[in-house]
Amino acid sequence: MNYLAVLLDSKRISDIKGSPLESKVTDMFGGAIKALIIEVPENLAGKIIENLPGARLDARFFIEEAPIAFKRALFEKIKTMKSIGAEVIDAVLTDLPKIKELAAKESESLPIPDVDISEALGLQKKAA
Repeated sequence: MNYLAVLLDSKRISDIKGSPLESKVTDMFGGAIKALIIEVPENLAGKIIENLPGARLDARFFIEEAPIAFKRALFEKIKTMKSIGAEVIDAVLTDLPKIKELAAKESESLPIPDVDISEALGLQKKAA
């Protein structure tokens, strides 16, 4: 089994508030980051890695370095489907041509992040 971590800022957390997903939020890096962890079957992990530039498995079997376009599409499907099951990844992969097109543009210039990291930056300052 492989995994995908979908990072959550306060806006994304508010988007899933009140849904069954709220109870599945996980603390990462000592609570500095909140995330939803998705279990990714081998066949879907293979599709992601084969089709998305830069995507790879790390030592923990997490899919990392996936394009921002994929990550944004994934969160939107999670939000609308209220699920973190394999069906969400299947739904995102149906938009693969569009995601690949957007991902190709990312190599020209990275899009502005849609994740608020001010809380993590504040924790870093306190630790220093």
